Amino acid sequence: MADNGVVIDELDASSPRGSLAIRLGDAVQERWSAEVQAIGLSGSMAHGDDNESSDVNVLVVTYRPKTGPKPAMRKVDGIPVDLRVITAEEGLGQARQLTPRWPLLADGYLTTFPLHDPQNWFADRREAHLSLLSEARPMEFTGLARQDWAVANGAHTRAARLTQWYDTDDAMILMAEARLHAALVAGLLTRTHFRNTADAVKRTGVAAADMQELGAILKYQAEELTARGRPVDGRLGALFD
Repeated sequence: MADNGVVIDELDASSPRGSLAIRLGDAVQERWSAEVQAIGLSGSMAHGDDNESSDVNVLVVTYRPKTGPKPAMRKVDGIPVDLRVITAEEGLGQARQLTPRWPLLADGYLTTFPLHDPQNWFADRREAHLSLLSEARPMEFTGLARQDWAVANGAHTRAARLTQWYDTDDAMILMAEARLHAALVAGLLTRTHFRNTADAVKRTGVAAADMQELGAILKYQAEELTARGRPVDGRLGALFD
């Protein structure tokens, strides 16, 4: 996997989002100075390509559980803010694990701008994740891809049935789920991570896939998983492999 986690060198304090991020960081440090180990920005602000519709994604890292600010999602001065809180131990543990949602999680591990990080925790988390990726075997990614494929295929099958019953609203919801998990399959099979769900479905070409097209994509993915030693169907005993 190419390491494309490029982080900005400096935050633009003159922009409304940059100014808000700095104020948020200062407020957290002032109120919970003894409990907070690090504060960072992820998402578009960390990449330096945020715009007027961007959120301010803030991660607060605490020394101990149930300390520091509470997680929150709301607008501040008209700007959407996603405030997440995690302990240092838990955050490093997550970075050392592969899950079916890896294509959506890796960008956060690799690309975070530190607002406050005197002990270089975010750099340690990045290195922990890069180490994991360097040691991970191809079959680990393929096994996780098969889990996402099962979710995608199940949602696609239910959507097709609901369409026959003219329940188009629920079918549309399930199709969105199927497209996302099909995108995750593609990301895992190619070791590609994405910025967010919209980026995932767009870059993998499933964003506009209709029922028939998505069915063909899932069929191709099933064949690819089988070729890589992780068939999507098999005898009962294979369920535990």
